Amino acid sequence: MNADGEKNMDLKNLMTFIHVAELNSFTRAGQKLGFSQSTVSFQIRQLEKELGTQLFERINHTVVLTEKGREVLNYAHQVSRLTQELDSSLKSQEGISGTIRLAMADSLCDSLLKEGFEEFRKNCPGISLKIFAAGTEEMFRLLNQNEVDAVLTLDNHIFQAEYVIAREERTGVHFVAASQNPLCGREAVTVEELARQPFILTEKGMSYRRLMDEKFAELSLEIRPVLEIGSAGLICSLVEQGAGVSFLPDYVTEERVRNGRLSYLPVKNFQIEIWKQLLYHRDKWVTPQLDCVLSYLGRREFR
Repeated sequence: MNADGEKNMDLKNLMTFIHVAELNSFTRAGQKLGFSQSTVSFQIRQLEKELGTQLFERINHTVVLTEKGREVLNYAHQVSRLTQELDSSLKSQEGISGTIRLAMADSLCDSLLKEGFEEFRKNCPGISLKIFAAGTEEMFRLLNQNEVDAVLTLDNHIFQAEYVIAREERTGVHFVAASQNPLCGREAVTVEELARQPFILTEKGMSYRRLMDEKFAELSLEIRPVLEIGSAGLICSLVEQGAGVSFLPDYVTEERVRNGRLSYLPVKNFQIEIWKQLLYHRDKWVTPQLDCVLSYLGRREFR
């Protein structure tokens, strides 16, 4: 409190509070910030005293935000953003540096790294990416544990209060085969006929593959693939050579379909809705580095 009786809130305490809230742990927050646990505890107690409210429930070594704590966290993020904006206004885009951790579907890794990495380096020269290829369930485990900063999913539509949707769009997905495959000349292909084909697929449980398996299970059918592999680009090449059929999002196959090397199979009564979504946790501190990556992915991956 200053000489006029006004409170002087320590910005450092507020930043520590954000880290504890993100990590749900005084110990992990201290490790990330380079503080001892006792220092983190002191800073949080000091902040709670300044605000006159309890910010965390501490029960059996767990740390959970109170209702007031969540309210304070929203304001803390606003203060953090304003502080970062002030700092960023004094620096050029090239001055932003750091590492951003992303979790995404394998096929999106192909798209970003094979075709867009040089563009990313040009747009965000000081930022390093650490990418985790994962299924949707694993992505959100990583996000909830603050082991990644954002996720780029290719799955059914996800809308939950704890996540912020930075960008999203619906994405087409089709069964594909080499254009010379006899099924391509048909007016319609039944799901029973399709299930008997040799399939080359992404790994079981991975995003759109999981949704396809669930749909076949609803119809009491099962696919036994001849090959399961993470790379959607390699799957396209093998299907084009006539090694089998596959189920892939349109952005992976559309160029080969336009060139006549692959064809969409006319499968009836098999509709699956796929969404591409860029999300981060609502309690995540959006740094200039993360904001730069989110903006780039929004321009690069969404129409």
